[in-house]
Amino acid sequence: MSTRFLDHFFKPRTIAVIGASAKPHSLGGLVIRNLQEGGFPGVLWAVNPKGYKSVFDVPCVKRVSHLPSPPDLAVICSPVSTVPGRIARLGRFGVKAALVLSGGPHLDDELDGKGSIRSRMLSAARNSGIRVLGPECMGLIVPGNKLNASYANRSVKVGRVAYLGQSGMLGTAMIDWAAGRGIGFSHLITVGDSVDVMLPDLIDYISQFSPTQALLLHLERILDAQHFMTALRDASRNRLVLAIKSGRTAESDLTGLPPTPGIANRDQLFDAAFARAGVVRVNDSDELFDALETLSRMKPLRGDRLAIVSNGLGPALLAIDKLISTGGRLAVFNEQTYRALLDANVDMSRPGDNPVDLGGNATPETLVDTLEIVAADPGVDAVLVVHAPTRMAPSKTTAQAIVANRKRFRRNLLTSWMGLEEAISARHECNLAGIPTYISPEQAVKAFMHMVVYQRVQVLLQETPPSLPFTTTPDIRARCRTLIEEAKAAGREYLWHHETAQVIEAYGITVAPSRYVTDVQEGRHAALAFDGAMALKVVHEGNSRPFRYRNHPHRISAGLLQDLTTPEEVALGVSRLAANVSEKYPSFGVHEYCLQPMQRGMHSMQLCAGITRDPIFGPVVVFGIGGYKANILADRQVALPPLNMHLARDLARRTHAARLIQEHSSDPERDMERVCQLLVKLSQMASDLLELRGLELNPLMLNRDGMVALDFAMDLGPPARFAIMPYPEELREWVTLKNGWDVEIRPIRAEDAPLITRFHTHLSEQSIRFRYFHNKADLTQRDLSNLSHINYDRQMAFIAERISDAGEKEMLGVVRVWNDPDNIRTEFSVIIRDDLQGLGIGTLLMKKMICYCKSVGTLEMIGKIMVDNHPMRSLVKRLGFRLHYNMEEEVVDAVLRLNEPTSEWQRHRLESLPD
Repeated sequence: MSTRFLDHFFKPRTIAVIGASAKPHSLGGLVIRNLQEGGFPGVLWAVNPKGYKSVFDVPCVKRVSHLPSPPDLAVICSPVSTVPGRIARLGRFGVKAALVLSGGPHLDDELDGKGSIRSRMLSAARNSGIRVLGPECMGLIVPGNKLNASYANRSVKVGRVAYLGQSGMLGTAMIDWAAGRGIGFSHLITVGDSVDVMLPDLIDYISQFSPTQALLLHLERILDAQHFMTALRDASRNRLVLAIKSGRTAESDLTGLPPTPGIANRDQLFDAAFARAGVVRVNDSDELFDALETLSRMKPLRGDRLAIVSNGLGPALLAIDKLISTGGRLAVFNEQTYRALLDANVDMSRPGDNPVDLGGNATPETLVDTLEIVAADPGVDAVLVVHAPTRMAPSKTTAQAIVANRKRFRRNLLTSWMGLEEAISARHECNLAGIPTYISPEQAVKAFMHMVVYQRVQVLLQETPPSLPFTTTPDIRARCRTLIEEAKAAGREYLWHHETAQVIEAYGITVAPSRYVTDVQEGRHAALAFDGAMALKVVHEGNSRPFRYRNHPHRISAGLLQDLTTPEEVALGVSRLAANVSEKYPSFGVHEYCLQPMQRGMHSMQLCAGITRDPIFGPVVVFGIGGYKANILADRQVALPPLNMHLARDLARRTHAARLIQEHSSDPERDMERVCQLLVKLSQMASDLLELRGLELNPLMLNRDGMVALDFAMDLGPPARFAIMPYPEELREWVTLKNGWDVEIRPIRAEDAPLITRFHTHLSEQSIRFRYFHNKADLTQRDLSNLSHINYDRQMAFIAERISDAGEKEMLGVVRVWNDPDNIRTEFSVIIRDDLQGLGIGTLLMKKMICYCKSVGTLEMIGKIMVDNHPMRSLVKRLGFRLHYNMEEEVVDAVLRLNEPTSEWQRHRLESLPD
């Protein structure tokens, strides 16, 4: 998993096609012809054991070892059974990249005890350090480099959008569709069933080394959710990313993975993952093609306000319906536009308002003049033209008028030419001119909304969340982990009811007053502690696991007696429940009974919240309507931890429960705040207790007095791996400085943006120049987001923080590192407040970071230091860095070896220069 050597795929100077011949159906021959027709400027060779002199005028040799030198890229088209051996030989010969187009149905079949073809391919790649893309990939196309190493049936124009997919046939369909529209690509790659280079590797590479404006992704499966989410989150910070996911239903999901407990449809998780990564999701192939049209031809949007100009009211109203239903906004014209439209006397329905209905008698000139007026309004972000053919304004003539006058329009323009026979020629005119065009107004609006959603997602990602309502302490984590260890030592994969109560109470979640009893006599005595009606629940192994009612939600109420009023009724209830368990679940012994006061109220609401674990994405926070008899699966929504208050609110407001709170609560904002605090606590619990597999709080009673958990269950599993690395609480530590200050050194978090802003005001121009290599007077919201919202699996930042004399937190200094995707090298930076120099803060932070990087297996720490930054040069030299002057960049390079390579694969990466 890395971007190392990927340059050999995208910028090869020499290519060898293995298995190429001049036969009509030769895959290798097709690749050579595509390379030749694409104008590949480098050297081509063919390799075929039959000893051809040449293949399509390309020199041919019998063996790889007979090549004059190792090619930058090898394209393997020979039978898939021979591929593992070929990869090994290529690696020994010094080849760094192999593209495998061969495929077949038996890649995972074991053969004579030697392992499967897939496993042997991966082993050969790891042993020699060669990178392998494939098998079963279509190939790769980089039109800007005149590279078409694929079996595609046509050439591809240069464009600004990269397409990365997992289906070769969808890739070829994309090529053909784009050719018909005159649209190009910066990169077009399908990974097929790749064993080494994965989709996240390609996303990382393009994000780092390509000026691509947007990424278009097609996904069938995800193998490593953490790598995938990290790559997506990094990519979406700087460009629009759209994704389509196949396998959304149980019938089309070929992964064979078990269902996620408590979630009816795993596709919800992909929605949550895409939203969290800042990715816009499209739902079908039509939307994917429309998105490509939009991305290739529209400038970035300024906002979400759409104006509509049409030659009929009906089509315009269809566009408005789609706009409003998908969350868009209809632009409101200012007074100047309103007056101009009235003076022009062109609107047949609502003069001066949006939409502008020109009527069936409108000429192309009238449409152009109206567009100029509307597009000049500062309250309009884009204009949609909806046109149906008339005798006064044939579609082609109208399209030609728009194209000829396009420079008069100051806003993004989208067109929808309705119809077929006449509309085709109008669409063709727009395609040639690079104006986005769509078959229907609804399609045009959906394409517009892709851009709007991206804009909104980016704003959400850059928001600074408020302070967390709850943070755990080492004592809380230790107590809960002790309960888990004791359960595991007893051979249990779950906690008993009273143990679960202790865990959730430790995290600040209120639990209903409860008494736990084991027999009739204890039940009778415990009832004396409560006034009024009581509820009695039996606890046994069968009902101590969460989400056990997947197909029968009503069964959650089994084993519960309500409205018991006297000690005698409680005693009788204990006997009844024991008999029921003995009859219905003879293999389960009763462990305990839980006695609680009945919780009722006219203004109370029953909710459900918890944690589940998905086989792909790991821990997931869930929330929705609760209760013993409600179909809670229908309302349940999901989010990936870790959550802050903004993300928790986003999860809550997607549920029917949120609408009920808004309608029925006496103080909706107060109750939504309580819900969000609960969700953040659950997220923290998932992060702290890695062996927690599932937790269900159902029902949760919410009313004006607060929120209380009435029933709950927790089970355990192996340590979780998160899709998004949670906040590393264990890395916090406290130190005392030379001046006696008590200082906490801890990882940075998103909530620290205000601290960073205040810290920046204490820095001199020189300190800022040393850190950023240029003067940076103020930090933008995007800067703050990038500095505080970090991916902990690829970045780390430790800050030194203290409580000032005024009782406020203040930041004293920060050290950061950025790891490459391989975790081979990490680049550091450090900056300390000018008024605090000489207290040893820089040394403390650097030592903390060096220790951390060693612990996660990073091999080398590097940094670039300005020549006149003598204090930093002195500091890193004392810490053991090797320094040398970089004449090309006019800086001092600092290098520190942290760990030695433990494999041949790591040694290859470390000894190679970054591509």
